[in-house]
Amino acid sequence: MTSRDIHFVAPIDETPLQATDALTTDQAPLSLWADAWRKLRRRPLFIISSLLILALIIIALFPGLLSTVPPNDDCQLGNSEAGPTGGHPFGFTFQGCDIYSRVVHGTQASLSVGVLSVLCVVIIGVTIGAVAGYYGGWVDSVLARLGDIFFALPLVLGALVITQLPAFRDNKSVWTVVVIIALLAWPQMARIARGAVIEVRNADFVTAARALGVSKVGALLRHVLPNALAPIIVLATLDLGIFIVLEATLSFLGIGLPQSIMSWGNDIAGAQSSIRTKPEIMLYPAAALSITVLSFIMLGDAVRDALDPKSRQR
Repeated sequence: MTSRDIHFVAPIDETPLQATDALTTDQAPLSLWADAWRKLRRRPLFIISSLLILALIIIALFPGLLSTVPPNDDCQLGNSEAGPTGGHPFGFTFQGCDIYSRVVHGTQASLSVGVLSVLCVVIIGVTIGAVAGYYGGWVDSVLARLGDIFFALPLVLGALVITQLPAFRDNKSVWTVVVIIALLAWPQMARIARGAVIEVRNADFVTAARALGVSKVGALLRHVLPNALAPIIVLATLDLGIFIVLEATLSFLGIGLPQSIMSWGNDIAGAQSSIRTKPEIMLYPAAALSITVLSFIMLGDAVRDALDPKSRQR
């Protein structure tokens, strides 16, 4: 017998087939939200936008931490359009008010309009869209046509018409702007909610819940809506920036917040008279507005990519 005829075979006990082909079954698969969070916390876009939004929220809640100068009480015409000085890094407006203090304190009104408008739009749009998508039939037809009517109204033009009504013209406030935006902006949210509910309503787990005796309303609230939230959250995040810009646009046109409420839109409108001589007066509130909107857009893009089913399959 030569060395070529000798074969070394490992004993069966040392290499069990079960150990070679075993699968890990003790670890539960990640849910949609857990997988989305795992992706988000690794994305620089999400981290940067979240930090910026967190800073804006802190500034809106506690403006006194960054500015101890009263934004309106210290206005002096002798400082009209004056440049930066000690304690006043941005200079002064045409009325002699501190620009830095107004930009800091204006964060509260602008963010409040954006957040409250999104909440109202989500409540109205998701309710109408979910009912239309889940029940279908004539309910879907009526609500869809109602949404088309409002969807055909341009936001700015519709706001111009609504603000001429006595109830809105004589009572300008943050809530007035929020109501106007909610009345005109809910159809897009309703369409997204309707499509998401239609996609989920015939799923096996919804059919099983109905077979076990769960009512239609219960199945909609407990099973359909929680699984249709992903596109709704993405659109709500993007709408935050859009509604902040819309408030600034309405205030710039004189139909938004009253001049007594500090906001970036009012400051941009007030800087029109100084645009040729001192353009930086308009630059600072415009830059704050741009940074805020960009932060919410970046956050919306990051959330959309994390919740996109197609990206989950790649």
